[in-house]
Amino acid sequence: MSHQKTSTSAPRRPAQNSPRTPRPLWDAQSLALISVFAALVAASAIVPGIPVGGFGVPITLQTLAIMVTGLVLGGSRAAAAVALYLLLAFAGLPIFSGGRAGLAVLAGGSAGYIVGFLFAALLVGIAAEQIIRRLPAKRRGLWFFLAAVVVTVVASHLLGVLGMMVNLKLSWQAAFTSDLIFYPGDILKDAVASAAAVAAHRAFPDILVRRVK
Repeated sequence: MSHQKTSTSAPRRPAQNSPRTPRPLWDAQSLALISVFAALVAASAIVPGIPVGGFGVPITLQTLAIMVTGLVLGGSRAAAAVALYLLLAFAGLPIFSGGRAGLAVLAGGSAGYIVGFLFAALLVGIAAEQIIRRLPAKRRGLWFFLAAVVVTVVASHLLGVLGMMVNLKLSWQAAFTSDLIFYPGDILKDAVASAAAVAAHRAFPDILVRRVK
C-alpha cells in the first residue's frame, strides 16, 4: 500500500496594488513656461495702444501675445498663463494697456475683451493640441491661422461687443459697428501668431508635442 505525500503550501496572499504616485498636472518646465508667457502678455501691454473710436478701447498687441501663448502652450497651460497675468493685474500691478490696473477696468469698454483673453487662450490652445495631434508639421501653419481667426471672433470680438453693450449701454448694432475696426488688425496679428507658433514648435519640438502624443 503506497502512501501519497500531500504537500501543504501557505495560502497565497492577494496581490496588493502598490500605491501610485499622483502625476502632477504640470512639471517644472511647464510652470516655467506659464510664468514666461504670463510675462509676455504683460510686456505686450507696455507697447502703447492705438486709440480708436470714442469708447476707450485701443488696438493693442495683447491679442497677439494671447494667440501666441495658446498656440505654443496648449489649452490648460495657456489658460494658466493668462489667468496668472489677469490675477496680477487685478491685484494692482499696472500691466493692463495704458498702465491700468485693478478691478475697475471691468467697468469700462474693454471689459469684454479682457475677459475674452482667458477664453481665447484656452480655446486656441485646445485647437492647437488637436492640430498637432492630427497633422504633420508642414500643414500646421494654415490650421493654426484658421483656428486663431475663429477663436478671435468667438472669444474676443463677441465678448468685446457684449462688454460694450453692458458697460457702455450701447445697442447691439452700435457695439458691433464699433468692434469692426479691430478685425483687420486682429487678422494680421493672427497670421503673425501662427507663423511664430510654427517657428516655436520647429525650434522646440517637445514644447507641446510631447504632451499631446
